[in-house]
Amino acid sequence: MPTIGVKRDLLFAALGKTYTDDEFQELCFAFGLELDEVTTEKQMLTKEQGDVAAAVDASEEIIYRIDIPANRYDLLCLEGLVTGLLVFQGKVKPPKFEFVEPAKRQVLKIDSSTAQIRPHAVAAVLRNVTFTQESYNSFIDLQDKLHQNICRKRTLVAIGTHDLDTIQGPFSYEALAPEKIKFKPLNQTQEMNGNQLMDFYTTHAQLKQYLPIIRDSPVYPVIYDAKRVVLSLPPIINGDHSKISLNTKNVFIECTATDLTKAKVVLDTIVCLFSEHCAQKFTVEPCDVVQTDGSVISYPELQVREERISAKKANAYIGINEPAEKLADMLTRMYLEAKVEGEDSLAVKIPPTRHDVIHPCDIYEDIAIAFGYNNIKKSLPAFMQIAKQFPLNKLTEQLREQVAQAGFTEALTFTLCSRDDIGRKLNKTIEATPAVHIGNPKTLEFQVVRTTLLPGLLKTLVANRKMPLPLKLFEISDVVVADESTEVGARNERRVCAVNCNKTAGFEVVHGLLDRVMQLLSVPWKSGNVTKGYYLQATEDPSYFPGRCANVMYDNVVIGKIGVLHPTVLQAFELTTPCSVVEFTIEPFV
Repeated sequence: MPTIGVKRDLLFAALGKTYTDDEFQELCFAFGLELDEVTTEKQMLTKEQGDVAAAVDASEEIIYRIDIPANRYDLLCLEGLVTGLLVFQGKVKPPKFEFVEPAKRQVLKIDSSTAQIRPHAVAAVLRNVTFTQESYNSFIDLQDKLHQNICRKRTLVAIGTHDLDTIQGPFSYEALAPEKIKFKPLNQTQEMNGNQLMDFYTTHAQLKQYLPIIRDSPVYPVIYDAKRVVLSLPPIINGDHSKISLNTKNVFIECTATDLTKAKVVLDTIVCLFSEHCAQKFTVEPCDVVQTDGSVISYPELQVREERISAKKANAYIGINEPAEKLADMLTRMYLEAKVEGEDSLAVKIPPTRHDVIHPCDIYEDIAIAFGYNNIKKSLPAFMQIAKQFPLNKLTEQLREQVAQAGFTEALTFTLCSRDDIGRKLNKTIEATPAVHIGNPKTLEFQVVRTTLLPGLLKTLVANRKMPLPLKLFEISDVVVADESTEVGARNERRVCAVNCNKTAGFEVVHGLLDRVMQLLSVPWKSGNVTKGYYLQATEDPSYFPGRCANVMYDNVVIGKIGVLHPTVLQAFELTTPCSVVEFTIEPFV
């Protein structure tokens, strides 16, 4: 959930009313937002940097930090937030966005070479814009928020904004070898080519995270004007020549993308929110984008679509009983203009700012927000249902209590672990382990989903090695195993794992626990006259001491392992005392 910071006095001036902190918090809650924090720039810098001296020159102006739902891109800046709140309060009507046709449209031509890297582009123009320092900062901040949110850190969409009066159309979007691209990056004095630019920004605090998006590509995307002046090198940086300033009057906005739908949403959002700063409010100048096949598409789309919903259904889903007219009024307050058509039908207009509305249930949600969740009366269902606990969870709860009574202490460990935890440290190779890998792990500690409960318990032993021996731990939780036969390529498996750590391995301790669990499950030891039961079958496993490992067999199927851990495994986990382990799945006993 993104958080935006807005200056309190600026916000209240735009709303035309001064609120106390509590009053504004109530307004936010009623609108489906949350006032996260009341702070100042100085307090934020001190908190982030931990250095009071660094924040000496920072402003003491009050800032409201507001949590915005991740799908409400239209509320990510002061302009959108103010408009949304004023419409919600009924002080203004939802604005209508219109096209202003210029004498000659700006043209952006997409070259076929861009198909190798970022194949899509859209564009628009805002004419006669008046920027103040606050609206300029808001304009830049909105782009950052969109880049982090819907643009997925510029991997899906990259936004470029330019002073139209400093460049000349038609524009071309191409993909060239990095050494052929030369320009002066934003706020720099030296001209660089693509390769030099990559080296230069390797240590840049903000931009270095975007370099891998295109660094290894043989070609880099670039946008030129008619005089071959570089506008931008998406998704990294704009050119210094066309940078916008407080004096900029006409803004050319381009979005390059790997996802065309996201690019349309981003362009619609920017032009709708900042068209209120145009001399002719809420107007946008369209641009023609020439596709690689020669066809021409006009952007932005600013599409207003209509959805029809049933008032009866809306009331039933939410649990209220309001007339259709009142439901229409609620939707209008939520920026969705609605009118009653017939006894039970509502025609709802979805504006270009509300791309989050994709289904009637999204409209029902807005009605519930406008009505107020706290105002919905609690009621019992009109029908009877008999609920029961999920059988696997019920068995888990029963076993947890019994294993604890057997003298073991329960641990709850992380589901994610490192590759080494289930590979090298257990004397196994990660390639041979059927693990589910995390696509973009944030830390080395969380790279894969655990395939065994053992590493987590051994880490817990290490953290508690100063405790007196014996240490007896257990956990009953899920592991995840890669399985191509399943629909999603992996499956969960509920297991019980117990570790006994003492001066001697104490194999008999975990064997006794296995016998106790099987006794509780009414599973007999398999002998001559017992055909279906459990037994141990000698085996070898690199994680266990040679000759001290066995498969736990049930109905002639391996359900787990029991044994004494190999000394190298103990050493890898920084343990110095012997450990015996039993681990098996409990799913066959449900």
